[in-house]
Amino acid sequence: MSDNSVDPSGNTEAFRAFTQTPQPEPTASKTPLIITGVVVAVVLIAVIVWLVA
Repeated sequence: MSDNSVDPSGNTEAFRAFTQTPQPEPTASKTPLIITGVVVAVVLIAVIVWLVA
């Protein structure tokens, strides 16, 4: 008697495709950009205050 059902867990091709997928690149942190923006804003406010005074 033959078994006509296919065991999906026995599919090594699907497992190999899963393990060989490239890992996504980690996203860069936005912290340096935020710090730079804050520093630029503080410098601009200081220059405006210095020019007005």
